[in-house]
Amino acid sequence: MDESDALEALAALAQPTRLNTFRLLIASEPDGVAAGELARAAKAPQNTMSAHLSVLANAGLVRGVRRGRSILYRADLARFRALVVFLTQDCCAGRADICAPLFADLATCRNSGEAADA
Repeated sequence: MDESDALEALAALAQPTRLNTFRLLIASEPDGVAAGELARAAKAPQNTMSAHLSVLANAGLVRGVRRGRSILYRADLARFRALVVFLTQDCCAGRADICAPLFADLATCRNSGEAADA
């Protein structure tokens, strides 16, 4: 991931509805969520949710897969992982002792959800 891609992804997430939608999609992996259900969860009109999903898709953070008459949206975890790696690749100038708490928090959030909600 280069700086331009990272900035596009961060800009896409820099809006409350899109950020919450992306977090919901991550939590729903690997099943995905229908667009209508995402709109209901966000208490947003379907056309507004469609615009939000378009921004997230253009940033490469989500993708839609047609299932019958609806489209299921899923988080693109490889792209999200690339963003996180981009943000942390020079973490603390390579000083593992400084970065250790960050990685410990990431490991803990898998078990408790605590760091994810912080």
